[in-house]
Amino acid sequence: MEKIVGTVYYQLFASILYNVHMDKRYQARIERVIQYIEENLGQKLSLHDIAEVSHFSQYHFHRIFRGIMGETLNDYISRRRLESAANLLAFSPHMTITEIALATGFSSSANFAKAVKLYFGYSPSEIRNPSKVKDSKIGKVFSKYGKDFHPANLYPYHDTAQVLDDRRIGGSNPPVVIKELECQPVSLLASPHGYELDSLFNTWEQLMAWATAQGIPDAEQNRYAFCYDNPAVTPFEKCRYEAAIVIESDVQVSFPFTKSEIMAGQYAVLHYKGSPDETNSAQLSLYAHWFPYSGYEPDRFPMLERYLNDVREDGYVEMEIYVKLRNLPLFTE
Repeated sequence: MEKIVGTVYYQLFASILYNVHMDKRYQARIERVIQYIEENLGQKLSLHDIAEVSHFSQYHFHRIFRGIMGETLNDYISRRRLESAANLLAFSPHMTITEIALATGFSSSANFAKAVKLYFGYSPSEIRNPSKVKDSKIGKVFSKYGKDFHPANLYPYHDTAQVLDDRRIGGSNPPVVIKELECQPVSLLASPHGYELDSLFNTWEQLMAWATAQGIPDAEQNRYAFCYDNPAVTPFEKCRYEAAIVIESDVQVSFPFTKSEIMAGQYAVLHYKGSPDETNSAQLSLYAHWFPYSGYEPDRFPMLERYLNDVREDGYVEMEIYVKLRNLPLFTE
């Protein structure tokens, strides 16, 4: 079995890691806030409690958060709740709409349905059953972020089958395998603009140059990405993406890079080789075709991509997609 290591902390974000002029203490405080929000999306989140987590005065916290994150605190919380809800509607069919509403911080299914329709342009039942969609309105996700959303994008069943069977470069796709990984330290650098290509390439260039300077030759760099969000739901530039290179435990890492770990445990691993445009469909295939029959569910850890080639040189991407596993709980009548 392949081994790897870890205990990654949810170091969630983005442009703050790129801004070399930002005080490290600001970075750490905002990271704590993001982690706190992500862990408590289903709870009531007050300005007082969040400001306490940040150790900033609540009188100034709104301006600090907006200046660093590029959106207000309320907009961020609302967006993350709705994005989480859309993923639950698609990938947790055992949960009722009311259960999803309460799990993502809404007081009632009626308030939840109204918010979902306003933001996405579709009702919760339409997101859950795209075949029933007759018409829709342009939601706030488009007018505010320019994100073109359609529920069918969450269920790429036919497209995924083509991705896995027909759109291969160099042969058929291997099946999903389960690998046991040990914990392994990594150096991270977040993409300041999510999945935008220039942002991704610049992020990797900086991290790879740093690794080379630390004595890790280009050919020996073990490269992963921490992928927190689903681009079928979240605007590309808002998706949280952290480039990571495996390092020895004694390597010193300093700002704007951060040191973290890949979490130990069992992972479902899917090998993908093909067009970069189809990687999201390949990722969703794990959720659409494998998880419902596997006896497992995804653990609370971001999806990983392990890169096996350089897409800029080859014109295609070859990678392994890792999703950390935990056993599906037993249900009793």
